[in-house]
Amino acid sequence: MRILAIDYGTKRSGIAVTDELKLIASALATVETTELLDFLQKYCQEEPVERIIVGLPKQVSGELSESEAAIAPFIGKLQEKLSEIPVSRYDERFTSKIASHILVESGTKKKKRQDKALLDRISATLILQDYLSSLS
Repeated sequence: MRILAIDYGTKRSGIAVTDELKLIASALATVETTELLDFLQKYCQEEPVERIIVGLPKQVSGELSESEAAIAPFIGKLQEKLSEIPVSRYDERFTSKIASHILVESGTKKKKRQDKALLDRISATLILQDYLSSLS
């Protein structure tokens, strides 16, 4: 069974998934948010998923960010469509900044660093890896 994480965005969402042993988080895809539920339903039919983690966007102060207004209704629909899979939230503060820093440090060319879909996938991977680390 795998754990799947979502870095939800209003335009597109990054998705990451663990290996079956739940040791390693890997980027899976970036999906247009309008197609996210369909993508998740199809993926969960093909692969056993035991839990879905959705990033919890907080400001530095700890207050929820504005994007939470779009995430909460999405989670309601997600729980309706995939009711057998529990959904958890995990703090995603700074994941986009860390993802951007990782791309710079890895020597990724500027044009590639501007690929927001890549940034979304890396952010989802960071959320999932942090979640996995919190379990041990």
